Amino acid sequence: MTNERFLTHDTFTIERSYQASPAQTFAAWADPALKAHWFPPAEEFEFRVGGREIISGSEPGGPVFRSVATFHEIVPDTRIVYTILIDMETTRISVNVVTVEFEAADEGTRLVYTEQCVFLDGLDSVEMHRLGCHDFLDKLDVFLREQS
Repeated sequence: MTNERFLTHDTFTIERSYQASPAQTFAAWADPALKAHWFPPAEEFEFRVGGREIISGSEPGGPVFRSVATFHEIVPDTRIVYTILIDMETTRISVNVVTVEFEAADEGTRLVYTEQCVFLDGLDSVEMHRLGCHDFLDKLDVFLREQS
């Protein structure tokens, strides 16, 4: 590993449709008991402006990753805006701004997930974030279908 320091910026948006109301879909993000069904359980979860969601984990034998999200804007059933700091062990690997929008659609909810990313020193990538987002948004769909 070199001591080269650099950053990479990227942004991506994923749109999904869910067969649940915006209120139900929003609640799946806002209630830690519901969110734990489709997203890694949080060590700390305080869903309010200024509140945090902290998640740590690792693959067997791998480094520990820690994500600290801070909520900056919450409009019930409409949008959530938060930042995420991601560390690998003691090294910061990315800083991100996430916007989740919930819009009423004919058959439920149109969700628009946008992530603006700053990747530090080549230790994280948009491909990993996009893959992870597709995975948890798929799990959200399964959870919401099971609730109906």
